[in-house]
Amino acid sequence: MSGRRPTEVRGWHVLALLLAFFGAVIAVNVAFAVVAVRSFPGEDVRRSYLQGLEYNQTLTERRAQAARGWGARAALTEDEGTAVVEVNMIGYDGRPLAALTLNGALRRPTDARLDRDLAFDQLSPGRFAARVSALQPGLWRLRARAVDDAGASLDFESEMTWPPSP
Repeated sequence: MSGRRPTEVRGWHVLALLLAFFGAVIAVNVAFAVVAVRSFPGEDVRRSYLQGLEYNQTLTERRAQAARGWGARAALTEDEGTAVVEVNMIGYDGRPLAALTLNGALRRPTDARLDRDLAFDQLSPGRFAARVSALQPGLWRLRARAVDDAGASLDFESEMTWPPSP
């Protein structure tokens, strides 16, 4: 028979186990919170509070844009391994809109650090394209604004997936 005494659980054992358990839970929660805030700070648009205050003006602009009858179709295509954002602008009568300036950004819904500003070139009346290099696979959102010489505009959004499905 060995001379060892059976191990007894004492009060300090229970305290140490409880502190270790809750310490681990708190450490994991803090780590998850830090990763969550770094990957998505919570604000989808800059100065969202100010945009909320100006929302009535936004609604007025949208009604004016709808009355113009302009339309936009966007697609993400591939040309020689490079992503190309193509936009076709049409008027209320279905004809291409020629005298426009198009600005936009390709946004990644899950990570604002991957957002890209786009420089569109007009290929033909109403047809615009912007090349984007080294695009990460997944869902992308195009936010763009077309403005004509008179100052009339159309704001539009389109969701696209890269690489394009065959």
